[in-house]
Amino acid sequence: MKRYFDYAASCPIDEEALQTYMRASREYFANSTSLHDEGTKANRLLEHCRETLADLIGGEAKGFYFTSGGSEGNFLAFQALLSAHSGKQIILSDGEHSSVKNTAMKYEAEGYRVTKLPLKESGVVDLEILKSIMTTDTALVSVHHVNSEIGTTQPIKEISRICQESGAFLHSDCVQSFGKLDVQQVTRYVDSLTLSSHKVYGPKGVGGLYLSTANTYQPFLPNGVHESGMRAGTLNVPGIAAFTVAAEKSVKNLSKNQQRIEEWKRLFVNELTSFSDSFDFVRSSVGVPIIGLLIHHIEGQWLMLEGNRNGFHFSTGSACQVGAQEPSATLLAIGKTEEEARTFIRVSFGRDHTTEDVKELAGWLRGVIEERTATVVQ
Repeated sequence: MKRYFDYAASCPIDEEALQTYMRASREYFANSTSLHDEGTKANRLLEHCRETLADLIGGEAKGFYFTSGGSEGNFLAFQALLSAHSGKQIILSDGEHSSVKNTAMKYEAEGYRVTKLPLKESGVVDLEILKSIMTTDTALVSVHHVNSEIGTTQPIKEISRICQESGAFLHSDCVQSFGKLDVQQVTRYVDSLTLSSHKVYGPKGVGGLYLSTANTYQPFLPNGVHESGMRAGTLNVPGIAAFTVAAEKSVKNLSKNQQRIEEWKRLFVNELTSFSDSFDFVRSSVGVPIIGLLIHHIEGQWLMLEGNRNGFHFSTGSACQVGAQEPSATLLAIGKTEEEARTFIRVSFGRDHTTEDVKELAGWLRGVIEERTATVVQ
C-alpha cells in the first residue's frame, strides 16, 4: 500500500478487523432478530458492538443505529430529524458531501426550502451568515465536521449554539473525522451524526448513525423490525463486529496516529518547498490526513491519471463525485475559479505510510511539475 495516497476515500481493512470478520461470519451467522439460540447469540454480539461504538463517540447505545455506510446514514438522519420538526427550511454548508446535497434535493422537491451556507476562504462556514438566514421555520442545519476534500474542521459548538437559539436540529457528517479527531466533542452538540467503517480500516458496507435520544422520530419505512424500525434489512453482524474492532483501534491510537499524520504532512510540504511557486497548498486541520494542492497549469484529472500510470494513487476530490467530471464544489465555495479548481488534487495519508513513501510521492510530483513548467516556459 506504500504508493496508495487515497485513504480519505477508503482504507485497506485492518488485519485484526479482517480476522474478526471471518470468525464472526463462521460463528455468528444467524439473523440477529431470530428468536432461537443462534439468533440470540448474534444479537448479543450486535448489542455489544452498539454499546462499544456508542461509548467511543460519547453517546448512548439506544441512540446508535447501524447502517450500510455514511451515505445511507446521512439520508436516515435527515428523514428522522425532519419527521420530528414542523419547519420547512433546510440549511446546508456549501462543502457538504454529495449524499447530503442529494438528500436535500429530494426534500426540496417535496416542498422544503434549501438554503446554502457559504464557506469563508479558509473553508470554514460563515457563522454571521448562518445567524442571518436562520428563522423559526428552520428545521435542520447540516454541517460536516471535517470536509472530505480539503480537510477543514467546522466550529460545531458555535453552530450548535445558533441552532439552539432558533430551535433547529443540527446534523453533522463525521465520516472524515471519526478515528482522526475526537468525535466526542461533536456528539454533545449535535442531534445526529454519521460514521463509516471503511474510513477507519474496517470493511465496506457498514456505518453508524447516532440520533439524540431527546427526540422521537418516525421511521422511513413502517413496521420495521430491524434497528428499532429505523432502517430495514438484515444486519451485517460480521461487518459490524469488524467495524467495531477497527474503530476501537483507531480511537485508542488517536494521539499517536495524529502525530504520525502531521509528520507526513510536514515532510510532504517541505519536500515540495523548492517548487512552491508552481502550486498552492490547501492545508487541512491538525490531525486530518488530507492535503490539497492546486498545481498551476496542470489539470488535476490528468495528474491523477498520470500518477496512476506510474503507480501512485491519489484523487481529485471526494470519490462520490469525481465521476461527474465537474470542478470541486468545495474549491468553488472557498473562492477558487473553475480553472483553478480543475487543477486540484487530494493527497490523503494513512497509518501504514513511511518517510520513504511520502518522499517518493513528493519526488515524483517534483519531476512532473518541473517537466510541465519547462514546457509552459517554452
